[in-house]
Amino acid sequence: MEQGVMAQTAQYVSRVANETYGQSRRIMPEQPWWDNLDPAFHRFPDDFYLDLPTQLLVDGTALVDKLVRTLSSSFVLSLALPGLLREGRLKNDLGQWGFYQRLADQRDPAVFFPRPRQRVVMRSKLGGRLDYRPQEGFVEVLSFESEFEPVNPALREDYGRYGRNRIAWAQHWRHDGPPRPTICLVHGFIADPYWLNARFLALPRFYQMGYNVLLYTLPFHGPRREPTSPYSGHGYFSYGLCHMNETIAHAVHDFRLFLDYLEMSGTPRFGVTGISLGGYTAALLAAIEDRLSFAVPNVPLASIPDLVLEWTPIGQLLKIGLRMADRGIRDLRHANAVVSPLSYLPKIPRERLLIIGGAGDRFAPPKHARLLWDHWNRPRLHWFPGNHLIHLDQGRYLREMAEFLHEIGFDRP
Repeated sequence: MEQGVMAQTAQYVSRVANETYGQSRRIMPEQPWWDNLDPAFHRFPDDFYLDLPTQLLVDGTALVDKLVRTLSSSFVLSLALPGLLREGRLKNDLGQWGFYQRLADQRDPAVFFPRPRQRVVMRSKLGGRLDYRPQEGFVEVLSFESEFEPVNPALREDYGRYGRNRIAWAQHWRHDGPPRPTICLVHGFIADPYWLNARFLALPRFYQMGYNVLLYTLPFHGPRREPTSPYSGHGYFSYGLCHMNETIAHAVHDFRLFLDYLEMSGTPRFGVTGISLGGYTAALLAAIEDRLSFAVPNVPLASIPDLVLEWTPIGQLLKIGLRMADRGIRDLRHANAVVSPLSYLPKIPRERLLIIGGAGDRFAPPKHARLLWDHWNRPRLHWFPGNHLIHLDQGRYLREMAEFLHEIGFDRP
């Protein structure tokens, strides 16, 4: 009975949310999005017009997110400050903003994300004890040494200091026999363990449906973190905006090389899904990589600067820093726009795009999924009643994702 009520709640949230936003105006203004985002945030609030029981459920999950968000942001900030305040780093970072703003003005993803030319020498080893063990087929861990260099020459020496980050990693689940259509997953910030992502997103179910699976490890996470890093993912956001831009370029670069490997191995089709930061990466890849058969961002963010501004206490500190540097939020958005999915049109057809959002999400609030949906000309969208961490009635959107893959012909031989 409880499961049935939950399914009705998820359906109700998704239907009402889409009806609420149905008359909204698309965000493709003549002026750049980074100069025109504030009105959109007022137009797309994070709350929904729901009946009382559903509203209480959504508000309860949102409260959990806010509490965890405050604690985690305080922890991340305390460990990031030493790197951010290192002598000269902030000044040098601000001095390089113009480089990224000029590239963003071109609105061409190939400028900042050129196609990698590296020929990868792929290494392989068997998965670990905690990893998924299929009854048919096998699991291998792939790795190669990446030749990525920051787009900005001024950052190449500093970025190159992180030696372990140069090794790209992914886990590959393969059926016996010829290569099959492959679902590629990009994990969220800090949440890199293969076993965690496999279980949370029910990837064994998709494997048993006949798909192969590739779980990609983002830069500075898992085995890519430095020995001195206090937690997995520390290097992603802890060294300033310019370093973060290059890290995202690095993430895209190495992911495309894994696609090259799949393509050379005879994989007939592949698509990408991702959760949280991985959802942001999946959305960005949809604007860069035309070989993808689909993109399914799950609880994605659309603008990293605006996300951080909502987090306590990081947001307050960021506002103070911008005032002291005589910069505004539009300057910050502009400098980060070169790596935002809102800056580029998707290369994947609209019918091959699906967005999954949480009505109670306050890590990546609903407005971010809604902004991306609007920018993508309103493709398929599913809302669930949970938050960023608790995906209530997850089975419903997993079934919808399976239906989506069938409808676009991804499961065909």
